[in-house]
Amino acid sequence: MENPNEFVEWLRSVAPYIHAFRGKTFVVAFPGELVTAGALPVLAQDLSLLHALGIKVVIVHGSRPQVEEQLALRNVEARFHNGLRITDIAALECAKEAAGELRLDIEAAFSQGLPNTPMAHAAIRIISGNFVTARPLGVIDGADLQLTGVVRKIDYDTIHPILNAGGLVLLSPLGFSPTGEAFNLTMEDVAVAAAISLRAEKLIFISETPLMKDAGDTEIRELSSHQAQAVLDSGCLPADSAFYLQHAIKACNAGVPRAHVVPFATDGSVLLELFTHDGVGTMISYENLESLREATIEDVGGILKLIEPLEADGTLVKRGRELIEREIHYFSVIEHDGVIFGCAALYPFPSERMAEMACLTVNPEVQAQGDGERILKHMESRARAAGFNKLFVLTTRTSHWFLRRGFVHATVDDLPKDRQHMYNWQRKSLVLIKTL
Repeated sequence: MENPNEFVEWLRSVAPYIHAFRGKTFVVAFPGELVTAGALPVLAQDLSLLHALGIKVVIVHGSRPQVEEQLALRNVEARFHNGLRITDIAALECAKEAAGELRLDIEAAFSQGLPNTPMAHAAIRIISGNFVTARPLGVIDGADLQLTGVVRKIDYDTIHPILNAGGLVLLSPLGFSPTGEAFNLTMEDVAVAAAISLRAEKLIFISETPLMKDAGDTEIRELSSHQAQAVLDSGCLPADSAFYLQHAIKACNAGVPRAHVVPFATDGSVLLELFTHDGVGTMISYENLESLREATIEDVGGILKLIEPLEADGTLVKRGRELIEREIHYFSVIEHDGVIFGCAALYPFPSERMAEMACLTVNPEVQAQGDGERILKHMESRARAAGFNKLFVLTTRTSHWFLRRGFVHATVDDLPKDRQHMYNWQRKSLVLIKTL
């Protein structure tokens, strides 16, 4: 390894995600196109890694290209209505054939265990069964969809113990009625129903579609479900992407905290989406993922992790855990998907109607993305709301950043009297003041 330190830093940086995800349920759904593209073995390795990290994984596979192949072999015409397959008896037999073949391929992929491969010593058990109860869709706009169905129920009582026992669960796009009939389902419908029923933390669609873009050709990285609905209503998305987004919105509105649509064309896309700040796909949540708020005592650990490197190199004055705990009500944090990525503190000097902003810190991994600017504006708003008309900072290394944002040079004599007494003449920090 050329750079062990870089590896160590990377591994430490993903630790908060590992802690946050352990014991949670993820529903991972992928289309038949992924199997056709030969990406199944690598996906099995990545999902096995999630399993090894203590994440409960439910897999839902699609089968559209495989069903099309079976229909062609039998000289049966494929029929659709509004993007949904009309499933007659012949088409259902093709769907069963495709699902059976895919199930065996997926089980084989998770049975890999050669030494010197990511699956070595994995010993994963993947379990499938009649876990999906379905009903017919019926007649829609005058078209009888016959044996095309929709999920009625996911067997939570059976699946939950399997996950708790360390097994992976595999769901096919087929469902069964209490009368013994089989129905052809969409992978997206099964995945959403499973995520809702199993109270999954995340629903992840690994799609054949590229990263979504809005009408202005800008990449769509994060959306609340309300914003996603507006994008969907705008009609700017291709039909396949819109279908994924529609189901992601449905899942979030029904209580799934996060839904992701990730292109499988990117190697390791699931890992990149889950363990990096920006990910490689589109993330939808019921509320905005990023939270800029006043800190609580639970944030002390995250704040310490942020500021310790800057304290070590002398950029910030050292603060111990006890001091931060006492002063936590002065702090604000910017949180992304449960991880603290930035912070700052606002210390009041009421008699002079001034406030000091201190400890402004943003994780180096996400700098240059505007988080520092957002924190600054938030602290300015806090200061105004408290009745202060001036905000000042003391800095040794970032004066230019503040000067570009409206601060001006000042002297120690311009500080509040109490702050003048606490000024550290050895550090010789520059004084910058901004009128609010």
